[in-house]
Amino acid sequence: MQYVGLHTQQVRNNFRSVLLLFLFPCLVILLTFLFAVLLVLFSADNQTNTDIWGQSVLMVQQLAPFILGGVAIWFLIAYFANTAIIRSATGARPLQRKENRRIYNLVENLCMTKGMSMPKINLIEDDSLNAFASGINNRTYTVSLSRGIINKLDDEELEAVIAHELTHIRNRDVRLLIVSIVFVGIFAMLTQLAFRVLLNSGRSRSNNKNGKGTVVVVLIALVVAAIGYFFASLMRFAISRNREYMADAGAAEMTRRPYALASALRKISNDPNIEAVTRDDVAQLFIEHPGKKKQIFSGIAGLFATHPPIGKRIAILEQF
Repeated sequence: MQYVGLHTQQVRNNFRSVLLLFLFPCLVILLTFLFAVLLVLFSADNQTNTDIWGQSVLMVQQLAPFILGGVAIWFLIAYFANTAIIRSATGARPLQRKENRRIYNLVENLCMTKGMSMPKINLIEDDSLNAFASGINNRTYTVSLSRGIINKLDDEELEAVIAHELTHIRNRDVRLLIVSIVFVGIFAMLTQLAFRVLLNSGRSRSNNKNGKGTVVVVLIALVVAAIGYFFASLMRFAISRNREYMADAGAAEMTRRPYALASALRKISNDPNIEAVTRDDVAQLFIEHPGKKKQIFSGIAGLFATHPPIGKRIAILEQF
């Protein structure tokens, strides 16, 4: 793997964050236009291409301010409330210094060696082994560790895992991932909303003369939302999986013990499943995907995985 310096990785992640912020409203407008075109096509017959285009453009002009305004409000709420959202999705809680001085000593020593601000530390009450970093700035940066990873790793292994998560913070990987989580969450919400409206419309259409038209509109909305969710997911998958390799390399450089992280990853790979984590967008934050491994279509799923194979990561670390 080609070496990439800290500054270069930070610049890349900053650029990708800005690019996502630019592409997302463009995708929303494009899908709004698709919705308008399909709606005009299904709502009337014998229209020329010019009529369809004109009505669609007019509809987009009318809808765009409200849609973009709603998306902006949702994004701001999710962006600034990401700490609470992620804590709720992972079952994490703040870990006090008096509860575990060992963890605080390890984190503080690593931060001092790199001149980093001390992040918050959270605990996940789960006997499985996993960890993740989150946050968008020094005020919200957090390292979360499971009860299992604290109890089952020795000091060198645990220090290496913490160094891996601190590298994610230094590289600003976590900020980019938070942005992608927010965007995918918006489209997931729209898809679920359209699906629920579709079900309600289907139940009431027998008592509604316009029920057929309503179902058509909601079907169009469902298709558009699903397409949007698919492309937003592709944006998330486009975030390079090399970030994990870079964080592994950063941890090896920070601790001078690559073998310790390799040993930790081997133990983590045997039991990474955190029961509280059910959302794939949140799962991408962890050092190893915390969901249960699915054997069916595993080869195809690997193409879209947010984490590189842990065996390859271990092999690279053992070559240091």
